[in-house]
Amino acid sequence: MYTCAMCAHSCESGDFDKMPLNCPCKEENELDEIKKLYSDEENKKLAYNSALTEAEGYCRKTRLEEIMDFAHKCGYKKLGLAFCTGLGKEANILCKILINNGFEVNSIACKNGSIQKEFIGIKEEQKVHPGKYEPMCNPIGQAVFLNKSETQLNIILGLCVGHDSLFIKYSNAPITVFAVKDRVLAHNPLGALYLSDGYYKDKLYNKK
Repeated sequence: MYTCAMCAHSCESGDFDKMPLNCPCKEENELDEIKKLYSDEENKKLAYNSALTEAEGYCRKTRLEEIMDFAHKCGYKKLGLAFCTGLGKEANILCKILINNGFEVNSIACKNGSIQKEFIGIKEEQKVHPGKYEPMCNPIGQAVFLNKSETQLNIILGLCVGHDSLFIKYSNAPITVFAVKDRVLAHNPLGALYLSDGYYKDKLYNKK
């Protein structure tokens, strides 16, 4: 059992004497195998350029700027955007910015294919808006169409929980996340953590 979230993160300071017994840093055999994976050319490129992007943009550049910097460093010109139709306006702006910065962008909406929810067994009363035409989100389709377009880096914008999992599962290209969906907290899911000892305490704790 690993409990890094409950640790003081001695791995970051290099103070190996203070590391708990279940620290991954102590698992030398696994770490040797993990290090070998970074010798893969693509993995090394991603890791190296991620570190450069972090150092150059740390507390100075927005997430959007960092995504573009990272893509440029990796030599990625062909980007994919998998977005939620509920964030269609934001997707439109994002694409315009990416194109203006020299990228080719293929964007695929979550409702692509217009497959009705009945196809996956959803009943009328289980829909978001019962009685209305309601196509299912199709993240596998988003991945397939972006794979067909041979994108080099795919960006997630606001896909639902679970739908993002399927997109990640079927995407051939590496993926980064621009924003996640949280309609209640203006797409800032960390807000729930910051309010977990106050307004959201009863919602998030003592649940059985």
